[in-house]
Amino acid sequence: MKSPVFVKQKKPKRKHSVVFDWFAYFWLRVLVAILRLFSVESNLRFARFLGRLMWKHYTKGRQRALENLKASYPEKGEKWYDEVGRKSCESIAMLAVDMFFTPKLVRKDNWRQYSRFKNTERAKWLSKEGKGLIFVGAHYGNFEIIGYIIGLFGFNIYSIARPLDNPFISRYLYGVRERAGQKIIDKKGAAEIFDKVASTGATLCFVADQDAGPKGIFVDFFGRKASTYKSIGLLAITNNIPIVIGYSRRIDNHFFFEIGVTRIIYPSEWADKDDALRWVTAEYTKAIEAFVREDPTQYWWIHRRWKHRPKEENPKS
Repeated sequence: MKSPVFVKQKKPKRKHSVVFDWFAYFWLRVLVAILRLFSVESNLRFARFLGRLMWKHYTKGRQRALENLKASYPEKGEKWYDEVGRKSCESIAMLAVDMFFTPKLVRKDNWRQYSRFKNTERAKWLSKEGKGLIFVGAHYGNFEIIGYIIGLFGFNIYSIARPLDNPFISRYLYGVRERAGQKIIDKKGAAEIFDKVASTGATLCFVADQDAGPKGIFVDFFGRKASTYKSIGLLAITNNIPIVIGYSRRIDNHFFFEIGVTRIIYPSEWADKDDALRWVTAEYTKAIEAFVREDPTQYWWIHRRWKHRPKEENPKS
């Protein structure tokens, strides 16, 4: 007699209360109003304090970050892992402050007070040509400000984002992001309009360092295979458009950022590759790793970047 097979049931998603969501949005707006009574630098100091609390009390996230750091930098010691992990949490907390202060502070006539650019000239002209461009970044530093500043100067730019469960807060944050001219595409169902947007000559921005599940392409990232989304490479190859890989790095814990480009992948480079999609995906992932290594304290190590493993690492018994 066969043993019964028990299937683990997924927990039903908790239904959101419109009233609860509205009150959460209301208190967020109150909090933002209070934060803006103080300088951005004061808020960043408070954010670093919250980041240290996060590192201390978010046990699951701390353990995951330490595991990721130890696997990525096996030559380092415990003190280094703890310091980098803590500063990573501080960086995450500071990003929240950045988002609410960027529209208030950064304008077309004063952007030099808050940012500097490195190796971006070629990417700028590729975007201005209007033939289509893909910009790839990571959860690193202040990745949000890149799209804001690019939109500020009138570039035709779209960023991909996942809407929050709270629709009021989600619309509010979308408005903050779109204040300077960039346009937001909801991640859900976005693949259906990628080609259409690319054909208009726009620049499409992706944050491309999250686990893509069992169906992703597994490429090297910090010496381990990491599941990576196929959509970026497919979009570039199908539309024959370049991929720019860049970052926004915070300088000395201030509201000041270095926005740089580490790599541009041109269509001519993958034209003769046997597996162009895998090559492109591996190449931009390698470029992301390069800028993370320059200052690993600003990367989101709490992410489950290596959650799924390739089949050869999990052979069937």
